[in-house]
Amino acid sequence: MTEKKGATTNKRTKRPKPKVLVPIMPESDIESLLTTARLLAHSSPVLLLGIVPMEEGENLSEGAKPARDLRGRIQEACDRETLRAKPRVRVSYTPWADIKDVLQRMPSIELLILDWSKELSALKLSAREILTNPPCDVAVIKGPIPSKPKDILVPMRGGPHAERAIKMGMSLAAPFDAQVTTLRLHRADETEAEAEQLGFAGLEKVISEIPQLNNQTVLSDDRISSILSSAKGKDIVVMGTAAHASQMASSFGTIPDALFESCEAAVIAIKTKRALPEKVEVSSLGNRAISILVDQWFAENTFHSDEFSNLYQLAALKEERGVTISLALPTLNEEETVGTIIDIAKKNFMEDHSIIDEIVVIDSQSTDSTREIAKSKGLPVYIHQEILPQHGSRPGKGEALWKSLYVTSGDIVIWCDTDVSNFHPRFIAGLIGPLLTRTNLQFVKGFYRRPLKTGSGRLQSGKGGRVTELTARPLLNLFYPELSGIIQPLSGEYGGRREALENVTFTSGYGVETSVLIEIFEKYKLASIAQVDMIERVHNNQSLRNLSKMSFAIIQTLFARLEKRYGRTLLEDVNRTMKLIRYEEEGFSLDVEEIAERERRPINEIPEYQEKFGINAEQSEAQAVANESGHSYTPLYPTRAN
Repeated sequence: MTEKKGATTNKRTKRPKPKVLVPIMPESDIESLLTTARLLAHSSPVLLLGIVPMEEGENLSEGAKPARDLRGRIQEACDRETLRAKPRVRVSYTPWADIKDVLQRMPSIELLILDWSKELSALKLSAREILTNPPCDVAVIKGPIPSKPKDILVPMRGGPHAERAIKMGMSLAAPFDAQVTTLRLHRADETEAEAEQLGFAGLEKVISEIPQLNNQTVLSDDRISSILSSAKGKDIVVMGTAAHASQMASSFGTIPDALFESCEAAVIAIKTKRALPEKVEVSSLGNRAISILVDQWFAENTFHSDEFSNLYQLAALKEERGVTISLALPTLNEEETVGTIIDIAKKNFMEDHSIIDEIVVIDSQSTDSTREIAKSKGLPVYIHQEILPQHGSRPGKGEALWKSLYVTSGDIVIWCDTDVSNFHPRFIAGLIGPLLTRTNLQFVKGFYRRPLKTGSGRLQSGKGGRVTELTARPLLNLFYPELSGIIQPLSGEYGGRREALENVTFTSGYGVETSVLIEIFEKYKLASIAQVDMIERVHNNQSLRNLSKMSFAIIQTLFARLEKRYGRTLLEDVNRTMKLIRYEEEGFSLDVEEIAERERRPINEIPEYQEKFGINAEQSEAQAVANESGHSYTPLYPTRAN
């Protein structure tokens, strides 16, 4: 089940489609264009398109030599830039039409890069045409673009282009970890309402959570002079063009025009394809800005389980980190699958490799032979209703997970569902790997394709995850858009660092995955969360009736989190009962069932837990106050006993 030490696997991967188009002409600043392409290529595949413009009346065959020369120049520059590309050259009477044709045939392309000084005139293209109906996002550059930028400035005037300019600046900075400085230009007489109308409220909230950004605010009525002054010593300045088409065909806006003419640094002016109304809604600007944070998080914090398939390396990294790891397996009548899951976990992560220090089963009063099977495998088995009995007992998986923190001891705790029929070591390694690799991560979720098992036992690919797509993800997109990049918020394979997990609220039932995810986000920010592709997961699908109950519990959980956020009651007790439709041959009837998601406060506030793990009571009280107010409290446990 494991990969041998030093073994490698050759896999043919599908070549990603290009997202950036860079037209290059005989008069272009080829060095700057290709440098920009190389800097962007780490995150967005690039297509180079050589173009030889010809005047009407000229014979296209006369373009053969210029085309050959251009291919050679592009290839030579590509070799210098270590940019893998096959230069393709077109000879054309209508180069701009050819570019738009390529963009139409390749919808994957999101960004077009043009040379301001040469290409616009060769294309007979005006600034007004670019600003009015861009075929995709367009970046116009004035070089020279440095091959290894160290400092990039992104002036923000507000409005809809700030988001795109920040994304571009971060993409250019990524290959060399360059510094990105955002410059907020604030007029002395600017009112709070005006700043809000420009979208700064939402934008500043988001960029403050991105550690790579150095955010500065400058009070000035002369924006051009302020930007030129701040640009001194910078390598590249990236900013948006005018939000709407200029009346002057040659103008990209007052400030971009001034920077093109006078700035010592290289300048990139970017125009988004997104259609812009004359009056932009303030809320839409703030919400749009969140995509900066979510897109970056998705790119940097989404892993694949194959990255951690070498268990020898994972064991070595675990030893290097000096941490202990616990695996807790929640069970309820899982006699068909639990034995195989335990065998896989023990052999791969305890016997063959010293990765997991303990495995425990947390059972919820199974009526089949689940507990007997687990005990026969040599595992400690706990019944969650019997753990911390002085604090009562509630039904539900969330209760079992909360109490599992008390009976485990690892610095890292992971949970895996036990109804999975295709269990594989990747389900465990995929959770442990990111937490060992990135010490800033506090929480990891698994995701996978979930085939739907039909009544005949056949699997329908991609049909599972109905509650995820119809309830959980839409609600998170609506109320917690920062979490919109989480592919499967309800997945049963997840885990994290004990000091984070013991500091969050658990709900007792179906809503536990939602409550833990939201609290980790609120207390530790999005950058502390990762997700891992575990390929495919096959398990027993729930009935539609149970899925309805699950959705009801998840909605309750989310509204409870919103109540804490806004400090007001949104749900009354009557809302915690659900009328379920019973389908019978003679007609329909209603069943009333209480589905109450009851909360368990963070377990580090429980005296028995504090005593077991040596948590200072005074420290814990301060933590509880912070929890109640919805704020994080750091450092967590400087007084925890050794």
